[in-house]
Amino acid sequence: MSRQKSLLERLPAVRGRLSEGASLAKVTWFRVGGPAEVLFKPADVADLQSFLAGCPEDVPVTVLGVGSNLLVRDGGIPGVVIRLGRAFAEIRTEGTHVFAGAAALDLNVALAARAAGISDLEFLSGIPGTIGGACRMNAGAYGSELAAVFASATAIDRKGAMHRLSKDDMGFTYRHSDVPADWIFCGAELIGSAGDPVQIQQRLNEIQAAREESQPVRARTGGSTFVNPAGHKAWQLVDQAGCRGLTLGGAMVSEKHCNFLINTGNATAAEIEALGEMVRKRVKEQSGVELAWEIKRIGVPANSPLAIAAKSEA
Repeated sequence: MSRQKSLLERLPAVRGRLSEGASLAKVTWFRVGGPAEVLFKPADVADLQSFLAGCPEDVPVTVLGVGSNLLVRDGGIPGVVIRLGRAFAEIRTEGTHVFAGAAALDLNVALAARAAGISDLEFLSGIPGTIGGACRMNAGAYGSELAAVFASATAIDRKGAMHRLSKDDMGFTYRHSDVPADWIFCGAELIGSAGDPVQIQQRLNEIQAAREESQPVRARTGGSTFVNPAGHKAWQLVDQAGCRGLTLGGAMVSEKHCNFLINTGNATAAEIEALGEMVRKRVKEQSGVELAWEIKRIGVPANSPLAIAAKSEA
């Protein structure tokens, strides 16, 4: 009887790096979660296209940015996790246009825009993620959102084909885009307006000060936990339900901003998720409003038959 091939053996050859059982807790802001069955770091766009074109259709593919608005469950992520690296993080400016790779940090895009005297992108400095993630969820903060400065994006579908997307193609709504879930963003073109770098820097300073004053920016957190329901602010609903400072194991609702969950040091992903569900239940009971998760929760529980065993990385 022939041996069943491992997932790694079923995948196409790449120029980037493939790793089995790679830790994901190291690369998420919560610092929790199980490993990737296989982690793929593509060398460039062509390497990613070739991989997707040759990847068996039954193999799940998950894209991971900087893990800032993400909870990886304790059993890890079956299939292939793709993490875009330096080749996808380039930023260049031309006039009032900014061209940014999907792995470019939102903050770095805001800083590049300031250096080029491009205004209207300052809000990105308050979003702890990447441009790819911003495209996926129409990320926003401090009075603006990606849709307001979006011109176009490129994305690769599950078969490796490249697509150029206009603003209409994106189908932006609040914290959402209509782009197929299995498409992988490669980069985006954003448009600002001509501005004074000094005034732009002043706005960046204001945003940084506001974040540090109101958010637990130095904690192990995943950012805003719940989407603001129509006509409400999620943090106020959480506060009114008496959940500020609520704990479960090593997980806690932030005292500073109660739409943030925190890993106080030894939390599991299961504790963080269960605490979030406890908050949702209490808010529903107190206000009648059902909060929707803004944090993306992926992977399988530790007790799942699909749970992945971590391998030591030499």
